[in-house]
Amino acid sequence: MDEGTPAHGVVVLAAGASTRLGRPKQLLRFGGETLVHRAARLALATGPIDAVVVLGAEADGVFASIDDLAVRRVDCADWQQGMSASLRAGIAALTAQCAGALVVLCDQPALDGAHLERLCRAWRDAPACGAASAYAGRLGVPALLPRAWFGELAGASGDRGARTVIAHHADEVVAIANEALARDVDHTADWPVDEK
Repeated sequence: MDEGTPAHGVVVLAAGASTRLGRPKQLLRFGGETLVHRAARLALATGPIDAVVVLGAEADGVFASIDDLAVRRVDCADWQQGMSASLRAGIAALTAQCAGALVVLCDQPALDGAHLERLCRAWRDAPACGAASAYAGRLGVPALLPRAWFGELAGASGDRGARTVIAHHADEVVAIANEALARDVDHTADWPVDEK
């Protein structure tokens, strides 16, 4: 990375219990790897200077599925309070050299590296702003959010995670459209069989 180019960190949110699905969605297999491994691998390909995976339910099993990747483990003690708790833990764990955080979920099977690269490019072009995915008529994650917003992210509550902060800064967000990301995995019908 060129000197002067802002550096980002990665936060992979993988703490949820997947109660509606009935089994850990993080460990569903897609294209020969677990969803959490896929999300972390794609995020690492963007060249972050730091990367953490936030764990809660089934933490040891989830981390075992990514132990070959260069990510640090962050255990979120209050993960049951919702996605915002996981986000707080992940943001707090990033090294101070991260000028922004690429926040990634592990339940969006349509996510690909090209989309994450578009987010990173948009943020590097305007690092005081955010870059967020646009789908289903709203802005959401994956998103790359500037350090100036970390305080607000730390104050988020409930299960909305970064979406409230992104909405608050909508006029400072570059939207990267990808309607395929609207498909996530919440119920058995969303994922009828494991794909090898």
